[in-house]
Amino acid sequence: MTLVFAAIAPHGGLAVAEACRPDEMQLARATRSGMEDLGRAFATAKPEAVIVATPHNVHISNSFGVVVAGRIAGNLGDDTPQRVALDVPGDTRLAWLVLETLAGENLPAVGVSYGSNDPAAAVAPMDWGVLIPLWFMGGREDPPLPLVVVTPARDLPADDHVLAGAAIAAAAAASGRRVAFIASADHGHAHRADGPYGYHSSAKVYDDLICRLVRADTLSGLRDIPLTLVEHAKADSWWQMLMLLGATGDGWHGRLISYEAPTYFGMLTAAYEPSSAGVPPHPGRVPRPDLPAKRGGETSRGTASRPRTHTRPRTRAR
Repeated sequence: MTLVFAAIAPHGGLAVAEACRPDEMQLARATRSGMEDLGRAFATAKPEAVIVATPHNVHISNSFGVVVAGRIAGNLGDDTPQRVALDVPGDTRLAWLVLETLAGENLPAVGVSYGSNDPAAAVAPMDWGVLIPLWFMGGREDPPLPLVVVTPARDLPADDHVLAGAAIAAAAAASGRRVAFIASADHGHAHRADGPYGYHSSAKVYDDLICRLVRADTLSGLRDIPLTLVEHAKADSWWQMLMLLGATGDGWHGRLISYEAPTYFGMLTAAYEPSSAGVPPHPGRVPRPDLPAKRGGETSRGTASRPRTHTRPRTRAR
């Protein structure tokens, strides 16, 4: 089989009703409804495993990361009205297959585990970028769907992220299973002056552009976004969406479900499904995306924003 479903999903805690205080329930209603919509579309696709690209797990210089631990577990902290926690099996076979496929494309990638020296017995921390999408898509099934966590590398070019997404799709095809891919992504983080990153007009410019690309089903336009705009907007979504672009390629249809910026960062939900004319990639072969020549200097080590030492986990999204 191959990829059967993909999504752009936010990871701000306001997306989870169980994590919201009564006064917060008035916020992010469109996002919570969008996440429920994603959950229904995910269930209809009947995936057997899920791969999540998150910006909030390990950060490895000049390298993609793939979690190869036997389990991944985490929670949103102790200050949520209801406990929001997941403990899911790691799909170690698929994780190693993703690593091998990335290496086969000469993309730098490393396997990551935690604790036990035996990866199969290890339990890797689950960050909120993984937990919140999984809360709606596979994490609360009985039993939970097996998971692969992948991390982007902001100091690698955009084209490498597109090719990494194509490699992930090829690994899914080679696995012989039905696989879903989720780009965990919040967008501009500078929508409000009282937010931890302050205000910058680029946050709205960036988010409006992303909404236009998703609404028009033209994710290929992501490659044309200047890195300076991403940086000024304080976005953490670009890299994972580039991977989504590579993973889906031609023959997929996207649907924008919701967008809003109820606090200092933007949240968007979108579902992607293969069209009837879509041709799945051949197992073991990475479909080469139509990549333009690489632009020099188009890499980022992240923003220089101050750390959000006073930001609560439910709103921390960057």
